[in-house]
Amino acid sequence: MQNTESIMKSSASDMPRKLLFIVNPNAGKKISGTLIDTIKKEFPQNIYYQIVVWKDRDHFKEVLDILHSQDYTDAIAVGGDGTVNAVAKSVVGTNIALGIVPAGSGNGLARSLGLSMKVEEAIKQIAKGNKTKIDHGTVNGIPFFCTSGIGFDAHIGNLFAASTKRGLQSYVKITLREIFKYRAKDYTLSFNGRTIKRKAFLITVANAGQYGNDFYIAPQASMQDGLFHIAIVKPFNGFVAPGLLNKVLKRKAHLSNYIETFSTNKITITREKEDSIHYDGEPEMESKEVVFENKPNSLNVIIGDKFTAA
Repeated sequence: MQNTESIMKSSASDMPRKLLFIVNPNAGKKISGTLIDTIKKEFPQNIYYQIVVWKDRDHFKEVLDILHSQDYTDAIAVGGDGTVNAVAKSVVGTNIALGIVPAGSGNGLARSLGLSMKVEEAIKQIAKGNKTKIDHGTVNGIPFFCTSGIGFDAHIGNLFAASTKRGLQSYVKITLREIFKYRAKDYTLSFNGRTIKRKAFLITVANAGQYGNDFYIAPQASMQDGLFHIAIVKPFNGFVAPGLLNKVLKRKAHLSNYIETFSTNKITITREKEDSIHYDGEPEMESKEVVFENKPNSLNVIIGDKFTAA
């Protein structure tokens, strides 16, 4: 197979773990050969691993064939949130554990799992191999692992995906440009046996507490409680925005008068027409009815020492 490097440090029969590093060269930080060299340098010599460079969407199918046909125990996503989501979807519900070497602009799930943002440290954590199980969610059947939602953040996700510039700076620039132009919309929410109507700037369905970059929209969320934490951001004016952002950065979003929160394992949100959603930051157009469901204890993950469920 092209763009595949196989590294065998000891026989597979001697070691229980077998890792496949799945590298996306087009991630937020534009992964270079230097990162692959770092994996080779830092990863222990007594563990079997293979590195596969994921060239494009069609090639990813070939990568998954390798992953699932050759008894790999760990799938290591090397890239940003989109890469992580794609790899995680391929192993959810299996015995294969997801590991992450973060190389994107947000790195939401990696941060939530207590993994280091420093490549060398993340590789050491992957080698250490501490594991647990977490929940995941689906939005109209599409898996997500950190957050999904509708409204302003989905709108920004669409614009960011279409932008030629990546990274946090580009995301912030688009957000600042759009935040005062976007208008709140009407939604009907059905959950826990009741139905409510809300006008909202955005609605986030959180399995983990943050979007990425330590922006905690739902700081009370846990990836191991079988529940979503829903954050409804009410309409607000420009004078409120700095204080609201400050609470998000300080993990106090749930204390804001402009954010309504509750928890549930399933919620249906109905809007006026088909519109965008996002799942782990990836945009998608979906029907006017959007159904979110929590799938408990469904994904094996490698965690850092500082991991906490909430």
